[in-house]
Amino acid sequence: MILTSLSQALAYRMHTPKWAAAPTSGAGAAAQGGRANRPGVVALYLALDVGTAIKEYQQVSTLLPPGTRVSYRVTLSPVVDFRQGFRPQEWPALWEEFFCDWRELWFNEHVEPPSWVLADEAMEAGAKGILFPSRWSRGGVNLVLYPDSLEATDRIEVHDPASELPKKPGFLGLRKRASLRRKRNLPPAGRFCGSSA
Repeated sequence: MILTSLSQALAYRMHTPKWAAAPTSGAGAAAQGGRANRPGVVALYLALDVGTAIKEYQQVSTLLPPGTRVSYRVTLSPVVDFRQGFRPQEWPALWEEFFCDWRELWFNEHVEPPSWVLADEAMEAGAKGILFPSRWSRGGVNLVLYPDSLEATDRIEVHDPASELPKKPGFLGLRKRASLRRKRNLPPAGRFCGSSA
């Protein structure tokens, strides 16, 4: 297992509007699991560049879903460095399975994905996260980090200098804007300008 450290590394994530108020929580991934966390394990998935963050958010969708892009500065040590992928001389054989189709294995075949075992082993070795290549963005790198494992010297700083991120979960202001539209006798949002809604 190759370990490294991150110092003030820039990272990015597209959050669904629901989670934009809690950009460091990782609770969404804990609900159903992810590539490198089983259900119940809090994990925050970030990308090391904006383009990769967008591709990871969009994945197979034809259109980019609504979202909020958040920027971070990350200081963590140690972190598993799997950026170069599996190399037999450097990694135990199970790491070849890190990019298994974890959703197919877990949701359809009801089999524990090997990537969950690898994440467990990384955390047991004291790693606070794993750097790994993106499957959706050629040359892109992702970082999954485990907020519950962080210590006093670790940092996940959200860049929000004007405090523009919502403070409460959900899409803030929706009811207020709908109320104002009714008072002004305007059609509901999305019912004009060529919208198919």
